[in-house]
Amino acid sequence: MMNISQLLKEAESGFGAEGLPTPGLDAEVLLAFSIARERHFLYAHPAKEISGVEMERFRSLVAKRIKGKPVAYITGRKEFWSLNFEVTPDVLIPRPDTEILVEEILRLSGQEKEVKIRILEIGTGSGAISVALASELKNASITATDFSPNALAVAEKNAVNNKVGEKISFLCGDMFDPVEGKFDIIVSNPPYITEHEFELLAPEVREYEPRRALVAGPEGTEFHRKLVRDGERFLENGGRLVMEMGADQRFAIEKMLKEKDYCDIVFHRDYAGLMRVAIAKELKINNLYTW
Repeated sequence: MMNISQLLKEAESGFGAEGLPTPGLDAEVLLAFSIARERHFLYAHPAKEISGVEMERFRSLVAKRIKGKPVAYITGRKEFWSLNFEVTPDVLIPRPDTEILVEEILRLSGQEKEVKIRILEIGTGSGAISVALASELKNASITATDFSPNALAVAEKNAVNNKVGEKISFLCGDMFDPVEGKFDIIVSNPPYITEHEFELLAPEVREYEPRRALVAGPEGTEFHRKLVRDGERFLENGGRLVMEMGADQRFAIEKMLKEKDYCDIVFHRDYAGLMRVAIAKELKINNLYTW
């Protein structure tokens, strides 16, 4: 028999020897999952002995992690915006940096106002962005698309599990193909990795997460160009386009936005200080410029 403290030290040592970036956190998450407890239980009961069945389960998960499988795919879940999400290999694992998108949309939407707001998310994946927004915006009507039926099934389940299923309409199709109507905000965390950059990614990303959700093409901004080009047809006058992007893509994205006559273009950094979000306003041109 071994106790919680001993098992954590054993796993952390093994992860550290393999060069995994967060050995302590990985050990805690996997052990808590193995014994069906929250992580705070581990801190409160470090001397608690673990049964043979639970220890065997934990060590099998540790072996998977040592081979490179992401913790979120091992446990089948990931926290985002303080909400719990189911994740499968059909969807990207939600990243903390993507919470910047949610923060900016809440700021733009004026969540304190009793105003109906229509939001479209292109490429919802696990549904993390749309579900987080639906949990915060009481008067939001959200439409979310994805080309993958399997990803949409995950997103729909996450919406129901987080009690916002009735606030989000899920549509299957590529980019804007299944979309009708106009929206106040279009948001997307599109693929923005170049083909060259993909080969340099950590093995746990490159070998396990869906390539099509990561790689845009040779330039990395191919999907941004489609969002900019086609998004204006679905934005209300004065509507905002909000996109996640690569840290070195600011100037390319700014250029394509200006070419399409978007205005009020701003960029925001993520928690690591890297450029991560582009926001632009669409103003329709009738007879005169609106600005």
